[in-house]
Amino acid sequence: MKVFEEKLAELRGKHEALLTRPNRPIEGNGIYERYENPILTAAHAPLEWRYDLDPESNPFLVERFGINATLNSGAIKWNGRYVLVVRVEAADRKSFFAVAESPNGVDNFRFWPRPVTMPEWGEPATNVYDMRLTRHEDGWIYGLFCVERKDPAAPAGDLSSAVAACGIARTRDLVEWERLPDLKSASQQRNVVLHPEFVDGKYALYTRPQDGFIDAGGGGGIGWALVDDITRAEVKEERIISARHYHTVMECKNGEGPHPIKTPQGWLHLAHGVRGCASGLRYVLYLYMTALDDPARVIAEPAGYFMAPQGEEYVGDVMNVLFSNGWIADPDGKVFIYYASSDTRMHVAVSSVERLVDYCLHTEADGYRTGETVRRLNRLIDKNLNRKNK
Repeated sequence: MKVFEEKLAELRGKHEALLTRPNRPIEGNGIYERYENPILTAAHAPLEWRYDLDPESNPFLVERFGINATLNSGAIKWNGRYVLVVRVEAADRKSFFAVAESPNGVDNFRFWPRPVTMPEWGEPATNVYDMRLTRHEDGWIYGLFCVERKDPAAPAGDLSSAVAACGIARTRDLVEWERLPDLKSASQQRNVVLHPEFVDGKYALYTRPQDGFIDAGGGGGIGWALVDDITRAEVKEERIISARHYHTVMECKNGEGPHPIKTPQGWLHLAHGVRGCASGLRYVLYLYMTALDDPARVIAEPAGYFMAPQGEEYVGDVMNVLFSNGWIADPDGKVFIYYASSDTRMHVAVSSVERLVDYCLHTEADGYRTGETVRRLNRLIDKNLNRKNK
């Protein structure tokens, strides 16, 4: 018993030191500052989730419930605190949602005592993940997330083919969730985001039509669809507003991240783009903006990526990946960008609405070929040389 208590005390001490470890910004690029430490890892999960703390049934104090990763978190400001609805992946590969909160948005994140108990709808899902949170003007907080089920049309022996749908739930307190029917769509939908305001009296969705679970196929990029009734949501018409292009950071697929931030200059969007490379699929983040009077009309689309993996962010369960489905804009304009690296851990970078809008409006668009890229670079060089010679 004494050895058990000593080991438990050591575990609690290390866990508390991890949770209370201060985080600091590291040198940025003028657009944002990354923070030095991940804000959530598998080790941040409460000890009560991972260990049976009864010395009678767990005399060796070994983990009984393994946590593999914490990733792809929705984000919201809630009761003055920075709150993430985290995708937590257990050692058995099943993901579930759990809420973690911080007083300052950059460190001291702690999970709430219990995970989210998400009601089922229709055929029970094998897996759910990557929730986008939207505080909608109708008064509800909505969570839209991927629902994964085994492909019923898969050949015998194929245990990897899956089908995806958009699950929809809503809440008033982030504890009790009302599950609504999955989004009806002619295509598979893994990345769907609810716009925070009504558009023409309808709910507006950013979609990502795909022919298959992994491959976009004929899906052209980030779509836009209006829905009459969110409690029976159906995509009837869909048009692409942020398209995929050959030999770009989004040639394989792209998808909306969190819902856009409203600014005086337009709606500010964060998205992910995917391209193929020798090591597999490379996920990066990019920004674009749409018009205030028409959130489906793109007004700025900077070339290339906004954020890509750096250093240890390259390494993890799925290498060379950055993914974000959550950010928080404070009233003073400070923006907390929550992103996961390599499907393993959560990070934060901090910027401002002013800086992000400046980046969007003053970074030229992609010309889609080398000649245009060189011309774009030479324009910048000429400007700087002319200024130097004055």
